[in-house]
Amino acid sequence: MSAFKIAIIGAGSVGFTKTLFKDILCVPEFAGIEVALTDISEKNLTMVKTILEKIVEANGLPTRVTATTDRRKALEGARYVISCVRVGGLEAYADDIRIPLKYGVDQCVGDTICAGGILYGQRNIPVILDFCKDIREVAEPGARLLNYANPMVMNTWAATEYGKVDTIGLCHGVQHGAEQIAEVLGAEPGTLDYICSGINHQTWFTDLRVDGRKIGKDELISAFEAHPVFSKQEKVRIDVLKRFGVYSTESNGHLSEYLPWYRKRPEEITRWIDMSDWIHGETGGYLRYTAENRNWFETEYDGFLADAAQPIDPKKRSNEHASYILEGLETGRVYRGHFNRKNNGVITNLPDDCIIESPGFVDRFGLNMVAGITLPEACAATCMSSINVQRMSVHAAVTGDLDLLKLAVLHDPLVGAVCTPEEVWQMVDEMVVAQAAWLPQYAGAIEGARERLSKATVKTREWDGAARRRVRSVEEMRAEKEAERAAANA
Repeated sequence: MSAFKIAIIGAGSVGFTKTLFKDILCVPEFAGIEVALTDISEKNLTMVKTILEKIVEANGLPTRVTATTDRRKALEGARYVISCVRVGGLEAYADDIRIPLKYGVDQCVGDTICAGGILYGQRNIPVILDFCKDIREVAEPGARLLNYANPMVMNTWAATEYGKVDTIGLCHGVQHGAEQIAEVLGAEPGTLDYICSGINHQTWFTDLRVDGRKIGKDELISAFEAHPVFSKQEKVRIDVLKRFGVYSTESNGHLSEYLPWYRKRPEEITRWIDMSDWIHGETGGYLRYTAENRNWFETEYDGFLADAAQPIDPKKRSNEHASYILEGLETGRVYRGHFNRKNNGVITNLPDDCIIESPGFVDRFGLNMVAGITLPEACAATCMSSINVQRMSVHAAVTGDLDLLKLAVLHDPLVGAVCTPEEVWQMVDEMVVAQAAWLPQYAGAIEGARERLSKATVKTREWDGAARRRVRSVEEMRAEKEAERAAANA
């Protein structure tokens, strides 16, 4: 096999880049490839390049690792491009959570839809389209983009429709959901088979079988309610399972903010969340987690280097899709996974233009999706609410149409359950003004939004954070974490 080049954009995400790299090198035929790292942080690039070179050295491989802040240079001649970017970093992300909370929109994660996810998409999409332009111009002809960045659907939709690059969106929600189901059913490894289909973060296990035996709704409900941990942590998912008849891939915190029923009244939220970990629904939970661990790779750097010096064990290859996709395309070994692609009739009761997450097979002939899937009506209806928001959000991000952006936020299920139209219009004005540095497409609209805010008449809400962690600034969360570490080391 001839050597080829993989470029990783946002490679400064040290832990994730290391995982992808080790996965790729579990494929024997890939030993002689080049992996080009690029990021806006030269410091992070230097750290991750040192770790990856240590892996190469420890395993006696001819793999070449390069690193540059010049994205086009990294993309030159690349056959595959992997994106893991977060535009605006934690500073912009804090506004995705903090500002909507003033208007009563309580988010746990805020990176997919809802007010935070929509604004996240507005920041990412112009940059994604720049990536696509570079890929078309300097990468290997026909290069594929593997997108790991959220908001998954919006990024993949923009890259496919407007960027004109063959894009595959990748997530691990399906794998994690399947692991939960196998655990509650007591299924032995390799005995659970399933069909999971829908849209990213709203994907549904529509057919479950253990050793070929079909698992029905009642059996699955009983298994989850009997589990000593999941019965407490996954209250939203279990409630949806009871009503829809199928289990969702997404965590309690994620799922609760995509629906209009569980987070719309402060006094109701505590019924549905679990505070044992942020992912089970804590207000601003992911913001807190990422802010407190912002520099964790620096504190763990010596451990990373020690791990890098160990031989790669193919048995410890992760379940991230990327390496298996590349293996299928390059070697012909067939891989079945769940991928984000333009629908084009694959799911019969969702629109052709939307981005779905559904089963597919990869081999030398490419990625072939399993067609003819029909979702249960309640699942399709829930997906459609998000799809309409995603479509408007993508088109707003591409055109810089502030009115369309406001309409997208207005139609979001949770925002619509909480806010009046006047509140939505003011909230979006406040968000675009706060994030103007990352929203070049709205440059002509920022001054008008700022002027309207100076005359604002809508009062924001006093948000009761009782029984939940208060959403603080990034600086406050970092300072608190540093104080905890200092006390622990004293």
